[in-house]
Order: sequence, then C-alpha cells, then structure tokens
Amino acid sequence: MSMPPTPLPASPPSPPSPPVLTIREVAAELRCSKAHVHNIIAGKVHDLPPLPVLRIGRRRLVRAEGLKRWMADLEAREIEAQRLTGCFR
Repeated sequence: MSMPPTPLPASPPSPPSPPVLTIREVAAELRCSKAHVHNIIAGKVHDLPPLPVLRIGRRRLVRAEGLKRWMADLEAREIEAQRLTGCFR
C-alpha cells in the first residue's frame, strides 16, 4: 500500500508592500537602473509618460499604487498599439 503524498509546508505570507517606494525599489521592480528611473521621471525616455513622484526636498518617492497604475497604463497602450497595427513587438 502506498503512502499518501506529504503536503508541502505553507510558505509564510509576503510582507505588505510599502505605500511609497524609493528610486532603488522602483528600479528593482522595473528591472532597470536607478539612472533609467530618473530619466523616466524626468520625461526623457521616448514613448514613455513621466512616472509620477512625490518630491520631498531632493528625495523622490513613488507611490506603490501610482507605479502599478503607470505600469497598467503602459500595458494598455501597448495592447492598443498592437491591436491597431497588428505588429507585436
């Protein structure tokens, strides 16, 4: 008679994401450099809208919800461009 499979231990819940992210955290999320994030914020990246930030003195912080919304808008723009042109990059 075979033994029943042993259940895998439950993984601990991931900690909640902070309400604001540093430039380093945004870069990690987008898998790019901090310099590239600064260029996106400044509107220097072709075909990308500027990333909204909170300016606190010299610090730049990005709201986690704002980053998610910005990424969703980019995805929607890309899907619409693909639908209109039939080109898939």
